[in-house]
Amino acid sequence: MIKSMTGFGRCEIASETRKIVVEMKSVNHRYLDVAIKMPKKLTLFENAIRGLIKEYATRGKIDIFITYEDCTESQGQLTYNEALAGEYLKYMRQMAEHYGLPLDLTAASLARYPEVLTMEAQELDEKEWWQLLEQAIRGAAENFVETRTCEGGQLCEDLFGKLDAMTAYVEQIETRSPDIIAEYRKKLTDKVQELLADTQIDEARLMTEVIIFADKICTDEETVRLKSHISSMKETLKQGDNIGRKLDFIAQEMNREANTILSKANDMAVSDIAISLKTDIEKVREQIQNIE
Repeated sequence: MIKSMTGFGRCEIASETRKIVVEMKSVNHRYLDVAIKMPKKLTLFENAIRGLIKEYATRGKIDIFITYEDCTESQGQLTYNEALAGEYLKYMRQMAEHYGLPLDLTAASLARYPEVLTMEAQELDEKEWWQLLEQAIRGAAENFVETRTCEGGQLCEDLFGKLDAMTAYVEQIETRSPDIIAEYRKKLTDKVQELLADTQIDEARLMTEVIIFADKICTDEETVRLKSHISSMKETLKQGDNIGRKLDFIAQEMNREANTILSKANDMAVSDIAISLKTDIEKVREQIQNIE
């Protein structure tokens, strides 16, 4: 099944003391481009997260948002720096004696000075954090892939419809081509007869002119290649994963053949069909840009 490069996924995982929420969204991009927004505390897991995402996507600009709640952060340990408190007190006494000022100091006011009392956070348990984080990321990624696959199915259905329409256009061009030559022969014969009046027409010369004209407007090679490209694109769509670049290449070849047909067209009907064909090819190319 083909996948779109547009998707969204979300997962929330909670333990007794922690909760992690992961959200992912993506848009079209030529390569895989992953941007992660997460709390500074979790940045040590960035490389592991990037490696994990590669299991679920090969193309697209993916934005990942990670938030967490940690109840253990309020259970940090309060520490008292006695040596620093002594230093503060020593210099305050010196200042009081030097300037003749009263030493108006309490234990509570001394405790408010920088680094006298500090709250030390508990060390990060990497193994426990990664277990929760990995579970949340995988959950979000699975939802993300599911939405991509669902949209990919819709894209595939739409592309098959457009390819069938393109096949019909090519068949119309093939059907019309012999009529163009016959009409040209008749027009040329009528014109020669008008100019020469009763003089006998040189059939060999007339046939030569018709052959030269037929060769100039012949689109047999282009229509055969177009049919081949359409068939190749259908087969590629059935293959599934990671086909976006190949589809884009086939669409470029289709466009090249359609341009050649349009340049050779010496008939209004064929020109109109070729324009419709090119329009559908452009629509296909636009849709392909959404495929991973």
